[in-house]
Amino acid sequence: MTQPRLPDGFAVQVDRRVRTLAAGSALLGGSPTRLLRLAPAAQILLDGGRLEVRDAVSAQLARTLLDATVAHPRPAGGPSHRDVTVVIPVRDNPFGLYRLVMSLRGMRVVVVDDGSQTPVQPSDFTGARCDVEVLRHPRSKGPAAARNTGMAACTTDFVAFLDSDVVPRRGWLEALLGHFCDPAVALVAPRIVGLGHSDQLIARYEAVRSSLDLGEREAPVMPYGPVSYVPSAAIICRRAALLDMGGFDETLPSGEDVDLCWRLIESGSRLRYEPIALVAHEHRTEMREWLGRKAFYGSSAAPLSIRHPDKTAPVVISAWSLLVWLLMALGSMSGYLASLVFAGVTARRTAKAMQNTDAGIFDVVILALRGIGAAALQLSAAVCRHYWPLALVAALMSRRCRQAVLVAAVLDGVKDWITRNPSNDVEGKPIGLFAYLLLKRLDDLAYGAGLWTGVVRERTLRPLKPQIKT
Repeated sequence: MTQPRLPDGFAVQVDRRVRTLAAGSALLGGSPTRLLRLAPAAQILLDGGRLEVRDAVSAQLARTLLDATVAHPRPAGGPSHRDVTVVIPVRDNPFGLYRLVMSLRGMRVVVVDDGSQTPVQPSDFTGARCDVEVLRHPRSKGPAAARNTGMAACTTDFVAFLDSDVVPRRGWLEALLGHFCDPAVALVAPRIVGLGHSDQLIARYEAVRSSLDLGEREAPVMPYGPVSYVPSAAIICRRAALLDMGGFDETLPSGEDVDLCWRLIESGSRLRYEPIALVAHEHRTEMREWLGRKAFYGSSAAPLSIRHPDKTAPVVISAWSLLVWLLMALGSMSGYLASLVFAGVTARRTAKAMQNTDAGIFDVVILALRGIGAAALQLSAAVCRHYWPLALVAALMSRRCRQAVLVAAVLDGVKDWITRNPSNDVEGKPIGLFAYLLLKRLDDLAYGAGLWTGVVRERTLRPLKPQIKT
């Protein structure tokens, strides 16, 4: 599918984690990691890692860099807030709804009351500095249906969906709207952080490990990438693209936001995650509600796998890396030696792919080890989150399996704690390693329980099948 041309003045910036090789003739990075070779003309256009679109050639190069995930957009300008209508689905949350509407000054707002016990009235928003329209479902149809009802009442080019338990922070809208300078972009999402500060343990965990917080790094939204979907608690969409897709799938009790993202991607649209824009969310911090929500998220994997069978693998791993770790898991000297041999084969394959660059043997070894290490972290996370019932049975039956499961649980938790804590933007008491490990395991147990419940209900094992790359 041919993508529309990027406008003049639009710029892209090479990601700071991407390495420049061979005097600027190649870029190494992106997700998944790839080697992108540049023609001499492209090297000239890419000045200091930045490229500004001035003609058809530079527009095509900018699109290539974006699609290769080695660069990020730096748009100039964007639509106005007058081009956006905010749709708020709500059920029995009058305080959160009022708080949100009062923060949306100067905007057109459509509130969809999805069967609240006490109906929402337009008079509830007296004093609001925005234009509020209230629609109502006599009985609850679910958030997907409520969003579709609100979208049908919109006439603007863009629709912002905000849940009633969020509050946008200053500048969120402008940071998101700029991305729509790219006519291929159909959806943009902000970073979702915690609302307020608390010393309560679950609140401190959610501050750094919320399922809604996708981190501090900007990224394209794509399956198996650093950001594979964005939650519909806060998103802005191009209304025409949503109408073409038929809106949200109302038959899905959960995961309708993931489904929408993947359908848009399948249609050829581009989606972006912009962490500069912040929207605060009132996290669940009561233990029963918190665990129930995690299980609810897990239950969406099976129905999503039926609709998108190529996008729900719990782990994506190369056959060579998998073989290295399986041989090491044997725990024998022959297994260790064989794993070293196959690790060498992996390094050789990496070196072959990086021929004619100035990458040295140290670079090749580091890149190969990084791939093998990433495979170990993926396997550890999958064992603890998706396969924990099988891992528990294996641990009860075998001492060696018990040791392997324990190592996986500790490795996954420690890695997660190290990578998540530096991005904690919440002031207050940080969460310690032991408490984090405990809550991370409860999080994974609840999610896995919901996943397996969904698998039994849908009678499909697709969300549990790993994807092995040759």
